[in-house]
Amino acid sequence: MDNILIVDDDKNMLEVLKLRLEEEGYRSAVSTGVDDALKKVANELFDLALVDLKLSGKENGIDLMKKMHQTAPEMPVIILTAYGTIETAVKAMRQGAYSYLTKPFDRLELLLQIKNGLEKSRLSREVRRLKALVGERYGFENIIGKSKKIEEVLEQVSRAAETDSNVFIYGESGTGKELIAKSLHLLSSRKDKPFVAVNCAAIPEGLLEGEMFGYIRGAFTGAIRDKKGFFAQASGGTIFLDEISEMPEAMQVKLLRVLQEKQFYPLGGEKLADVDVRIVTATNKKLEDEVKKGGFREDFFYRIYVIPIYLPPLRERKEDIPPLTDHFIRKFAGKMEKEINGISTSALQKLMSYDWPGNVRELENTLEYASAMTTRDIIDEDLILQTRSPEASNLISLKEAKFEFERNYITNLMSLTGGNVSRAAKLAGMYRSDVYDLMKKHNLKAADFKRSE
Repeated sequence: MDNILIVDDDKNMLEVLKLRLEEEGYRSAVSTGVDDALKKVANELFDLALVDLKLSGKENGIDLMKKMHQTAPEMPVIILTAYGTIETAVKAMRQGAYSYLTKPFDRLELLLQIKNGLEKSRLSREVRRLKALVGERYGFENIIGKSKKIEEVLEQVSRAAETDSNVFIYGESGTGKELIAKSLHLLSSRKDKPFVAVNCAAIPEGLLEGEMFGYIRGAFTGAIRDKKGFFAQASGGTIFLDEISEMPEAMQVKLLRVLQEKQFYPLGGEKLADVDVRIVTATNKKLEDEVKKGGFREDFFYRIYVIPIYLPPLRERKEDIPPLTDHFIRKFAGKMEKEINGISTSALQKLMSYDWPGNVRELENTLEYASAMTTRDIIDEDLILQTRSPEASNLISLKEAKFEFERNYITNLMSLTGGNVSRAAKLAGMYRSDVYDLMKKHNLKAADFKRSE
């Protein structure tokens, strides 16, 4: 049962809100002052808080919210106020409020805001759990970051894990498709069963059926004993078919039957074997185009394309480059037993200005080279090697170029200032409000650029 904290110095309002929430099946606790509210947040787990803006005393609801977020940073806070100005709403949202309601508010509107806020809270917990699981068991280089796009991927993974539907992961090489598949497995009810990864392009066509479904002794020359195939090895768990676009058509037909019937024949066998696996597929190609060209079966495509998850390339989430850079430098410094304390501003600017056609894998290789070659305790610009010239990029429209420049500029600016909007505005010769507008336009948040101590 979701637990909600209500903070208001109007006792009548507290009783009304408490009654409404309990009628909807929520647990609730009430508080009339700042100190009592902070004590409750410190001693009890709340999924959401309703906080009145105008509280008695020196501090208002926004001040209280900021203090509560020091203890419970992911708890959504809905600000309630009788002073419904746009300026107050903007201030509340910028300071970290989930949403804003003006008194007297509609009962259904309040309940909808609470429902949406609780959903955000649940997804945040799932994303945190996902990162902890992946980090603990596999490392999470390819999904590290705080960008909106990568958080959306993790939310999709969390939701997909609750089902047993087939998942189709697509994105460029180096974006971490297998890692996402492992994460999906770890969050699912199949997490205690095997995870089997298969690179479809790495197995010769003549051996593919035997590797997938296994074979019995004598099925062909050299089959001196029975062998379990990948599907049998993954029994009860997850099978990950990477580079599915390279699957030969004859094998697509056989796999389609397995997906439909949940059974298969081992090569040379006459007894059907039951299949109990979740199928996750991945490719770096646009499979819809392959279907149109006749290079991939349409019926098989629709069987595997149930829950699609797109992994954005690094150039679409450049705000993740600074935390990825910190992670890789710490990783290689420890591995090489070198004291490397960070990267110079000019070197970071060079990383941020590059498009990374090889994505996170290329960034990792670049920083491994730089870490190996540096003779100082900091990585300088001259050690950041890039393998693609600007001339190799496709020409884009002026509008796209302006948008990309603007995004890169504000991302660079916020990265260099560690998310300090005032300092960023001063460096850019802009008003703070203009910086906020630019960040909003490009879906950026100052908190994403705060440097961990």
